[in-house]
Amino acid sequence: MMKNFLFSLFFYTLSGIGISLTLKADIGVSSFNSLNIALASISEIRVGTITFLLNTLFLLLYMLLSRERQFLKYLLMFLSVLYLGNIINFFSYTVLAPLDLDNYLLKLIVFIIGTCIAGFATGMVISLGILPFPIESVCIVLSELTGFSFAKFRYGIDLFSVTLSLILSLSYDLPVFVREGTLLSLFLLSGVISLTKANYEAHLLKQNS
Repeated sequence: MMKNFLFSLFFYTLSGIGISLTLKADIGVSSFNSLNIALASISEIRVGTITFLLNTLFLLLYMLLSRERQFLKYLLMFLSVLYLGNIINFFSYTVLAPLDLDNYLLKLIVFIIGTCIAGFATGMVISLGILPFPIESVCIVLSELTGFSFAKFRYGIDLFSVTLSLILSLSYDLPVFVREGTLLSLFLLSGVISLTKANYEAHLLKQNS
């Protein structure tokens, strides 16, 4: 249990680093992060802090919808998303800030690397099942309550995030954060997550056989 918990924290760290790299690339970000950046630009709150606040809202929704009352789990999830937000802030505003990406190809490479890192880390966090992300947890509960698939709810959140990000960009004269990187991450991120989960499950089966 403790070993998997520490592994989960490590992969939360990797996820934050991957997200920070996609932000640095500045060619568009994943659906949810496009909303985070738009809100951060309007409020002048750091993007990692916005990520933490929105994840906390999903955690509260998960607590309301969940039939189980696992308060220790809720606390650990809260601390994990707080940690994730701080990792994103640290790498985005301190570690990667001096990095100069002066051509598009370099930006694209950094974006792909960041997306793969974030996808791998997310796949491992989901596979370990100790510190699940609040958004995925909400989608799982809604799927169980309604009978609709997990994917429908997850894509619904992505669609809502992209739409609201575009509305905010147009309303507040912000740059458009939904760009080619958003489309690329739609396929690459989910693909890496699925591949990571499949490989982890195959590894477990091999260990137990």
